[in-house]
Amino acid sequence: MEQKFIAAWLAARESAAKLGVRLRPMVQADALQIACRCLSGHRASDGFDGLAALDRLDLSLEALVLRPDFGALFTDSQVNTALSRLLEGGYRF
Repeated sequence: MEQKFIAAWLAARESAAKLGVRLRPMVQADALQIACRCLSGHRASDGFDGLAALDRLDLSLEALVLRPDFGALFTDSQVNTALSRLLEGGYRF
């Protein structure tokens, strides 16, 4: 499951970059740790605002975390943080 999450996140990041959204470089080996750290912080992931402006929050880390196939990788608190950020960003489910 972890490898599928990493692959999905890398694909989403690539799509975001093609849209011109700047993202901080990521080391694939540390991807899950980076994702957890992003969700434990007080601010949204890199590029979140850029994706929101393009109405493409579906490409955000936060949207990936809410996918049923990846939810088990994250704590309830991290999932709730992702949901809150998406709702505040105007994400339509």
